[in-house]
Formats: sequence, structure tokens, C-alpha cells
Amino acid sequence: MKLRPRATGRALRHWFGAAALFALASHAGAGIFDDEEARRAILELRQKFELLRKETDQKIADESKRYAEESKRYAEEAASLRRSLIDLQNQLDANAAEAAKIRGQGEQLLRELSEAQRRQTDAAKATDERLRRLEPLKVAHEGSEFNADPAEKRNFELALASFRKGEFEAAQSGFTDLLARFPQSGYTSASLFWLGNAQFVGKDFKAAMTTFQRLITQNANYLRIPEAQLAVANCQLELKDTKAARKTLEDLVAEHPKSEAADAAKDRLARLK
Repeated sequence: MKLRPRATGRALRHWFGAAALFALASHAGAGIFDDEEARRAILELRQKFELLRKETDQKIADESKRYAEESKRYAEEAASLRRSLIDLQNQLDANAAEAAKIRGQGEQLLRELSEAQRRQTDAAKATDERLRRLEPLKVAHEGSEFNADPAEKRNFELALASFRKGEFEAAQSGFTDLLARFPQSGYTSASLFWLGNAQFVGKDFKAAMTTFQRLITQNANYLRIPEAQLAVANCQLELKDTKAARKTLEDLVAEHPKSEAADAAKDRLARLK
């Protein structure tokens, strides 16, 4: 068993002191005391020395025990501290893992929220677009302004595009459908005018004349009325009704004398005489 330096030093001092006393006593006894007294003195010194040795051994044993107990306590405290540090590190690791998990969940929630907001925005835009398609549109056509259903406007433009491409049957079908679906349409006059032209090109002169006359009756202020009257006269000429054609041309010249259609009517009247 190891002794601490402090305990060992004290023990050595006791040993040296005892030896010095013993030597001194032996020397003194030889010169002063007689043999009996010297023996008693030596015996007393030996007893004192033995007592001192026992006290020293006891102190050394006590110091060693105390040192062992302190060492054991320090070792236990160190072990406890190590366990505490390990537990703390484990707790820190667990907290870090939990924080990472929570952070990941938060990031996932943010992504889901962003995606939900994007879908909501897209849905709102789609809804607005559908509503815009259903809402009436303000339309300016041939000098007049009116509100038109999006489908109404689309049907008219498709029918007119068919006419301009020379697809006259498709044009007739488109204008006829528009007039049936939207009887109060702002495109009514224009649809009748182009429908009559499509019928005329298709050589359905009676249907064309009826269509143009309907236009003239329904909207006498339509800007293409002079052209419609000229078209009626052309239909009448194709049907060999020269008298009626002359009357229509004369009315056109009288009612719209400054129109280009009136100039064309004058030429036709000159050829009819």
C-alpha cells in the first residue's frame, strides 16, 4: 500500500527522534549511571521507543486507511461524474436528434404550406378565368358597342372566319346557330348580313333574299343596310323578278343616295332600261 509523502515524512521524523534519544541515553548511562540504573534507563527507553513505534505504526495505518478511503471516494466521485457527463452527452445527442427531427418536420410543413398556397392560387386563377369566360364582354363591332356572352362572341368569330375562308356551308351553320342561341345578340344584324351572303354564294337566292329582308326590317339603322338592299335586288334579278329588282334599286338610291351601294344600284338601273 502506498503512503502519501506527508504521512511518510512524519513517520521518519518519529523514528529518527527515537533513535537519537536511545543513543543519547546509552552514552549518558555509560558515564553516569551504574549498571542497574543503566538497564532501567534502557528499558524505559525501549518501552518508550516501542510505544512510539506503535503510535507511529497506528498513525501510518490510520493515514493509509484515510488515504484509501479518500481515494475510493474520489474514484467513486470521478466515476459518478463520468456517468453524469455520459448521460448529459446522451441527452444532448437526443436533444439534437429531436431538434433535427422537428426542424425537418417544420421544413416539410413549410413545403406543404407553400404547395397548398400555390394550389389555392392556381385554383383562384382558374376560377377567375372561368368567371371571366362566363361574364359578358364589352364588344365594339361595326360602330356599335354592346355586351356579349363569351360563347356568343366566339361563335360569331368562328362563323365569320369560315365565311372568309370560303367555307360557306360551315358559315351558314355557324350564323344560324348563333341566331338561334342568342336571339337578342348584338351580333344579330351582322350575322344576318353574312348569313345572307353565304346563302347567296351557295345559290340559295330565295333564302338569301328572305335573310336580307329580315335584316332590313329588324334594324333599319344598321350600317350595311344599303348593301343589304343591293343584295335583295341581286337576289330578285337571279330569280328573274326584274320589276321587283328595279323597285328595290330605286328605293336604295332614294334612301341612301351617297352610299357606294347607291352608285352600284344606279349602274344596274341603267342596264335594266
